[in-house]
Amino acid sequence: MANKIFKLNTGAEIPALAFGTWQGEGDKVKAAVSYALQNGYKAVDCAYCYANEDAVGEGLREAFASGVKRSDIFITTKVWCTYQTSPERVEEGVDKSLKSLGLDYLDLVMIHWPVAMNPEGNHDRFPTLPDGKRDIIHGHSHIDTWKSLEKLLATGKAKAIGVSNYSKRYLEQLLPHVTVTPAVNQIENHPSLPQQEIVDFCKEKGIHIMAYSPFGSTGSPMFKAEPVVKVAEKKGVSPGTILLSYNVARGSTVIAKSVTPERILQNLQIVDLDEEDLKTLNDYSDELAKKGELKRYVYPPFGIDFGFPDKS
Repeated sequence: MANKIFKLNTGAEIPALAFGTWQGEGDKVKAAVSYALQNGYKAVDCAYCYANEDAVGEGLREAFASGVKRSDIFITTKVWCTYQTSPERVEEGVDKSLKSLGLDYLDLVMIHWPVAMNPEGNHDRFPTLPDGKRDIIHGHSHIDTWKSLEKLLATGKAKAIGVSNYSKRYLEQLLPHVTVTPAVNQIENHPSLPQQEIVDFCKEKGIHIMAYSPFGSTGSPMFKAEPVVKVAEKKGVSPGTILLSYNVARGSTVIAKSVTPERILQNLQIVDLDEEDLKTLNDYSDELAKKGELKRYVYPPFGIDFGFPDKS
């Protein structure tokens, strides 16, 4: 199942499982990326904002030197908020990622969040105002950022372009103005945040979902949730394997991250979930929704309503 692939609206293939690098540090993430690629992972998810693409690039080079082929690996990055204000600025951000990663092209480049921050502010990634709030350019439209990404395609530096953290509302704002439909929308997704409205809308529009934070967070209550444990026991696997498999069963690529070799291997063990399994997990999601207990774990302090129906 870890070798399962999905087809993007570009015709390209994307693996069902990607190796995540968020919060990966230095030598640890370098070793983890190299180990993951040498042990079966075919995709790596990166971002300029993570401030670790130099180390990720070292891991990529180590894996490629061992015999892993670049052409077999699907590599993504994301244009951060301080690099969204013009086509030139978008390309500059992508060039920085390419240089750090040691690559000639990326398989997918996404808008990280649909909000622009001051490119001339007091910090390259997280500029702030005197009151400590994020230095946001409120007059900039994410639609203009998308137009800049469309221009990037002509350079060959990106094989596909997409969005990340887009709600249905933001996609509805964007799609009437696109020349190229986003190939992917990367969102937080797990049974305690199914985001069915967005998943269904993307499916209707031919936009592939990449799911991040599939476990919610470290020590997430989902690991002990009775429905998750029930399906795990039925399949003879860990609750973590079920949470990863949940996304793949929904037709999404799922991002798994770890710097521990045994956990990296364990995360490869995606299993098939049948209709009964999915019903058990979906009923769990519905019950959480009824009780107002859906949980979003990633929501940066932009001070902006991005249109998510369950932003708590």
